[in-house]
Amino acid sequence: MKRFGARLIDDRPALLARGAALGRPRVHHRKVDSTNERAKALAAAGAPHGTLVTADEQSLGRGRQGRAWSAAPGSSLLMSLVLRELGEHHAVLPLAAAVAVCEAAEACAPVACRVKWPNDVWVDGRKVAGILIEGRPQEGWAVLGVGLNAVDQELPEELRETATTLGLDAVAPVLAALLGALEARIDDPPATTLVAWRARDALRGRVVRWADGEGIAAGVDDSGALLVQTSGGTAALQAGEVHLRR
Repeated sequence: MKRFGARLIDDRPALLARGAALGRPRVHHRKVDSTNERAKALAAAGAPHGTLVTADEQSLGRGRQGRAWSAAPGSSLLMSLVLRELGEHHAVLPLAAAVAVCEAAEACAPVACRVKWPNDVWVDGRKVAGILIEGRPQEGWAVLGVGLNAVDQELPEELRETATTLGLDAVAPVLAALLGALEARIDDPPATTLVAWRARDALRGRVVRWADGEGIAAGVDDSGALLVQTSGGTAALQAGEVHLRR
């Protein structure tokens, strides 16, 4: 056994059987810089598939494009998972994770979730969760980070039009639901993941804009790229940020 951060973590071989349940071993922090940073350090040190890092509060939590993710202590699910040997599933992992977050949220609260490409989860047009995936594919691992506004709270005034919560009394139920949903989803064939994600696409048919242009969102292709119909034809966006035109 070795000590990593706040807890003792099982020091079994790095390539623990892929069938092991997600969420074990688990490292929990009352406050941490970033669960993704802690999980990446554990992964680089050989932590097994399924290792979970959670926190009550983050000081340097972030989402896509380096944006800060802030939340009152104990109000949000803040978690990062070490995943190994993803194979063909790696390319569509962000889509599978977004579907799993939707399913977990709907299992815990009376909400209907949709996904804003590439991996923000919306309820009634407002963000309830974000997903950040980082890793070293050449070393066979990825870290899946999720921030989800779980507990009923009064959001800062500047976020009330764009963000929401599930309105729960505690974070634990949605953590359990999400681990179960991820367990079921991350090994789905890519075609199954794409069907499930497309059914929750929040942008399809809407006018979107990005740094280099504007057009009508037309779903995703088999690689997960966003298709946009423009005046010059169809563009396939592999990464980056898109915004709804208001």
